[in-house]
Amino acid sequence: MKERFQSLYAKTKTSSLIFSGLVLLIVVYGIFTTWQTAHQNTVLKTQIKTLELSLQTAETKLAKFDDDKNRILGALGTAQAKSNSATEQLDQVTKTMEIFQRIAQTDPQLLQKYSKVYFLNENYKPSALTQIDTKYLVTKTKTLEIHDRIWTFLWDLLHEADQAGAPLLIVSAYRSFGTQASLKSAYKVTYGSGTANKFSADQGYSEHQLGTTIDFSTPTLGTNFEAFAKTKAYTWLLANAYRYGFIMSYPANNGYYVYEPWHWRFVGLDLAKLLHDQNKNFYDLDQRAINVYQATFFNGTTSGPLLAH
Repeated sequence: MKERFQSLYAKTKTSSLIFSGLVLLIVVYGIFTTWQTAHQNTVLKTQIKTLELSLQTAETKLAKFDDDKNRILGALGTAQAKSNSATEQLDQVTKTMEIFQRIAQTDPQLLQKYSKVYFLNENYKPSALTQIDTKYLVTKTKTLEIHDRIWTFLWDLLHEADQAGAPLLIVSAYRSFGTQASLKSAYKVTYGSGTANKFSADQGYSEHQLGTTIDFSTPTLGTNFEAFAKTKAYTWLLANAYRYGFIMSYPANNGYYVYEPWHWRFVGLDLAKLLHDQNKNFYDLDQRAINVYQATFFNGTTSGPLLAH
């Protein structure tokens, strides 16, 4: 009995020791786990703080980058505006230079008022002359010439008039100083000085010497163009000649010569349109107002052929 009690006591003591060990182990594990968690929390807090500092640094740098970007964009905008302004100024200068160049390359005599106003000397001749196609001449055996750069405008006019059923022919075009002198002398012999001076210019005062002026007629009238004002061709010219740069120099009641409905002069598309739209006469304009159109004298496109000189 005693032995059984001792054996039971020994077992109970052993179990108590095991239990105490387990409790101790659990306590130690709990302490370790708590410490480990606290340590990890500390490490995480440190990492979070580091990340927050890094984020703040990144935000500061980003803000600075935005400021720099805005300054750069502003500087680029200013530079672009200056560049655009400089480009516009350069374009304006270029256009101005082109205008002056065109003026310099255009014979100033071509827009002068020569009928009893300005004088062309005996040496004046257009820079280049082109023979007019003989199919447009009243006298097919005669050679007539016109200013080289005006021929295509005249060709268009003649072609369109023909298409409109109002065919035109040419009686006279360029005349030299000498030719005009001979013609005027013949008129004086035939009609007398007083009458001749009413319809014919002295040499040096004729628009024909410029090479820009045409005397028109029709296949029916021929050289007898006194009745030209009653023709369909004349009516067509009144409505359309300005579109090809031509104007009638001496309309009814002008202060220079008798009414010459057959006598038409090239003054350029712009000036011809102005005179047509405002119903004005070339010789009624101040010469300074006319000179403005020197830069655009040859402007415009034509479809006429370029014939060999």
